[in-house]
Amino acid sequence: MTDTRTTTVAGVAVDTRHWIGGERVASAETFTDVSPIDGAVLGEIARGTPAEAAAAVAAAKAAFPGWAATPRAERARVLHAIADGVEKRLEELAIVETCDNGALLRSHRRGVMPRVAHNFRFFADWLLKLGHEDFDTRGHTNHVSWDPAGPCVLITPWNAPLMLATWKVAPALAAGNTVVLKPAEWSPLTASLLADIAAEAGLPAGVLNVVQGYGAEIGDALTSHPDVRRISFTGSVPTARRIAASAAANLTPLSLELGGKSPLLVFADADLDLAVDLAVEQYDNAGQVCLAATRLLVEESVADEFTRRFVDRASRLVQGDPRDEATDIGPVIHPRQLERIDGFVQRALAAGARAVIGGRRKEGLYYAPTLLTDVAQDSEIVQEEVFGPVLTLQTFATEEEAVRLANGTRYGLAATVATGDRDRAARVTARLVAGTVWVNCFFVRDLRAPFGGSRESGMGREGGTWSFDFYCDLKNTVTAPKGFKDHG
Repeated sequence: MTDTRTTTVAGVAVDTRHWIGGERVASAETFTDVSPIDGAVLGEIARGTPAEAAAAVAAAKAAFPGWAATPRAERARVLHAIADGVEKRLEELAIVETCDNGALLRSHRRGVMPRVAHNFRFFADWLLKLGHEDFDTRGHTNHVSWDPAGPCVLITPWNAPLMLATWKVAPALAAGNTVVLKPAEWSPLTASLLADIAAEAGLPAGVLNVVQGYGAEIGDALTSHPDVRRISFTGSVPTARRIAASAAANLTPLSLELGGKSPLLVFADADLDLAVDLAVEQYDNAGQVCLAATRLLVEESVADEFTRRFVDRASRLVQGDPRDEATDIGPVIHPRQLERIDGFVQRALAAGARAVIGGRRKEGLYYAPTLLTDVAQDSEIVQEEVFGPVLTLQTFATEEEAVRLANGTRYGLAATVATGDRDRAARVTARLVAGTVWVNCFFVRDLRAPFGGSRESGMGREGGTWSFDFYCDLKNTVTAPKGFKDHG
């Protein structure tokens, strides 16, 4: 047996074992976690098997009755304590995650990790006000309640590991459920740190479990388990299909947040400088953002000027080590992802696309920010999610054509509209197929709002009460006005 205990990343000790039932658990084998920044080995991570997966579900099942019966106020107190722990260790979490997935350290410090703490605080506070007014039916009282569902399996991606994990973990715990968290194998480290933080905050043993490993090896053991009552997954459409098939035998409810091929519609009446800023922002996290508006749709009359300003703005982006405060774009996550991105670009170029900027690899896992034009609506580069710093630009002549192009993929996660006309904004957004639409802005997120995708971008909505609707069994209790004995 390989001894997997701890590793040190940028001076931070991280336990590389699973967290099951309030204890650290090793595995017979490990997998190697490598930093995308420079290829440095970050640690040998416990490689889970179906046995560890089953043990984690069993621990979650055993802990469920006690946590479900815990009063709301106490659950909320523990979640706030977890948020306190995140804030206390914010710098450690930020540097570890940057080393693990290559995203900007400045973003982790200023935005991502504070959002992790906010996830716990928001759902803790929402829990305390969660409710529905009783209503009357012919003198009978209807009372709606949210009952904890049971053990939940949460499978999270590598592009924003801790933030997206806690976006699921926080409402699941607030609802009174227990959790088995399976982080992505390319970025597992902050999930392990979260287990430590939760334990220190007083979360009872077994309420949160973390199992590491390859989805192909442990995924089915988690998603097909009859004791699992909810599954939430963020990732690719093919993986979601396998999860849905696995969950079908037990009719386990699913929440799926999947891929995107979102459009940015730029109308001639838009503030072009604002539109260009929105477009360049799509290179954030090296384009590894499911919500990214990777398809730029620009009205013909301003396309040349928009492109000129875009090239000027994009040329000033600094690509390099994400730990440097001056860096704007870091590496992509993994050699396999780099190959995938470059494959899309090279096939597009061979098919007649033109690279206005980029279109090539750089040293290491860095890919040059790319803008491709002369692309057809039915081409692979327009229809398929690349998940890298690659944008396409198409033009349109009319509002009708803009909407047709925007809706012309099998996805429907998000859309962005740049226009100076309020009436046009209202007309266009009403016709866009998307779970989220931004007008003259991008990536403004509020946990009170529903979040999810349409078409092949997902199933279900989370955020605010929508999260509790998913993570709970809703119950309506109807009480007659008569039949009770007076014990007064």
